[in-house]
Amino acid sequence: MDLKTLKTFQMIVTYGSFIRAAEEMNYAQSTVTMQIQKLESDLGVQLIERGKKIQLTEAGRLFHERSLHIVKDLEQLQTTMSDIQLGEAGNIRLGVTEPNASFRLPIILASFLSQYPKIRIAVDIANTPALSERLLRGELDLALCSAPEIESDLYFEPLFTEKFVVLMPDQHPLSSKPYLQAEDIRGHRLLITAASCPYRKRLEIVLRESGKAPLETMEIGSMTALKYYVQSGLGIALIPEISLNPAPAGTVIRTLNSNATDMPCGILCKSSEYPLGLAGTKLYQFLKQELLG
Repeated sequence: MDLKTLKTFQMIVTYGSFIRAAEEMNYAQSTVTMQIQKLESDLGVQLIERGKKIQLTEAGRLFHERSLHIVKDLEQLQTTMSDIQLGEAGNIRLGVTEPNASFRLPIILASFLSQYPKIRIAVDIANTPALSERLLRGELDLALCSAPEIESDLYFEPLFTEKFVVLMPDQHPLSSKPYLQAEDIRGHRLLITAASCPYRKRLEIVLRESGKAPLETMEIGSMTALKYYVQSGLGIALIPEISLNPAPAGTVIRTLNSNATDMPCGILCKSSEYPLGLAGTKLYQFLKQELLG
């Protein structure tokens, strides 16, 4: 039993004639007859009562009803397989860090999916170490994030640099300075992200190099939440510039006279030769096109 035979059976039922079904299917009448005979033999039941007027048996009526759904599903499956082969459909598991997840990716995915509406994308938001582990375990296809640890077996292609600025309450003692040095931050409460966050690790390196005086810190687990804690007067924070357009009311932005806190960001995957599939490759190239700076 195959799709062609099911379609032939449905044509016979629709037109009530083997001859008319053969004409519609562009088959010889003998081909149609043989298809139905084989179908009935395979099923072990008679489907059609032959005579001047074709009628379905009870089994034939049930088989016709069910076959309509089967043919529809098989045709949809064939179309989907063809789309996957052409890269027009598929499922992609994409990891992404903040602030990319909130401030860059939505508009990029909206544009991508308008071109490829049959592609399905699942977005997993986490920090770079967590996304790296999920890539290695095969739980993600690719990720948009900062550079992984040096010893990582993953392939990273840098696309742009995440620029950081200092956000503070507008009445903060440092607000009078248009530019800040790393050592200026000492003596003021600094809001920082979780210990596993690559942005925090980069900041700690910069601050260690600027002096030995201890820092007063307060840990906030979410990068996107930092600006609201600053707005509440809890301290100052280094925050991605893209997430401060505009800055919260009652806060000001100051530039740190060092690009050492800026972070390279790009696409992370298992290797430069890892088979992403055509849909995944199209997303990879689209992200490169939109983010390459």
